[in-house]
Amino acid sequence: MSEHGTEDSPAATGRPRLFDVVREVVRRRHYSYRTEESYLHWIKRFVLFSGRRHPRELGAAEVTAFLNHLVAQRHVAAATQNQALAALLFLYKEVLAQPLPWLESIEHAKRPVRRPTVLTQIEAQRLLAQLRGTKWLMASLLYGAGLRLRECLMLRVKDLDFGYRQILIRDGKGGKDRVTMLPGSVIEPLQAHLVRVKALHEQDIADNCGDVELPDAIARKYPRAPYEWGWKFVFPSYKRSVDPRTGVIRRHHVYENYLIRGVKYAAHAAGITKHVSCHTMRHSFATHLLEGGYDIRTVQELLGHNDVSTTMVYTHVLNKGGRGVRSPLEFPGIADNGQS
Repeated sequence: MSEHGTEDSPAATGRPRLFDVVREVVRRRHYSYRTEESYLHWIKRFVLFSGRRHPRELGAAEVTAFLNHLVAQRHVAAATQNQALAALLFLYKEVLAQPLPWLESIEHAKRPVRRPTVLTQIEAQRLLAQLRGTKWLMASLLYGAGLRLRECLMLRVKDLDFGYRQILIRDGKGGKDRVTMLPGSVIEPLQAHLVRVKALHEQDIADNCGDVELPDAIARKYPRAPYEWGWKFVFPSYKRSVDPRTGVIRRHHVYENYLIRGVKYAAHAAGITKHVSCHTMRHSFATHLLEGGYDIRTVQELLGHNDVSTTMVYTHVLNKGGRGVRSPLEFPGIADNGQS
């Protein structure tokens, strides 16, 4: 950066711009595009907050002041503050090769422990009844198979096993693979959906836009894989778009707001007053399995949780065990008082 705090041009300094280096390091580590955008966002905000000085010139005081500013003036949530801290840790350790012990010792903000919102089985049925077509299919997989929204968006055709009625979730949260069930009630409509998706795939091939984004180095190892039907997204966008990293025009999966808004509107139309999100469907999946008597370890495996303690939160939602007590208002001789 120049003495005025702005970035000098690469031609003038012989060095690449800071944000170009950040992008290069993020992509070398195969982080998602969402992570890349998040890190760039917080690093830019940190640089602007610090008077446009280069991060190499900054230290503990500036980082602490920035994090405190986010809480005191911007009133961000603990998760947002932790996201900003993660971006700065990445910047100093991975990009600038300047690991700072004081930065790594900063304590992450504690996120408040909240109970998940869960729909009753009747509410889940009412919500799904308000959806049609692709939105119904996607929401049914969130609720019927316990998928996260991102996992649903990233599903590939080859990950659906109709014979064994199961779904292989690849590279889920934490980079893990897992297997979950494929509900029988969605098999026929899902197969009909794939017929329409394959027609899109064949049209793309005919138009020389038939490749698809592949993870890591698979495209280099298997040059024809991006054009194969099995690698296509189960829920593709109906419009082609420009890949923000490569500039290639291709068909990506549907945008996440497609289902986020659909679930929100469906909950409203169903008369559900609870705060319902796509993740509520996954919470309801776990809770209803436990209500049905399934073992918590089985539910843990289906959800892909590392620790069973994470799955235990759904037993609290059930209000069973030591807390499964009756209200004194329901004791015999009390509940009817005042009604006579």
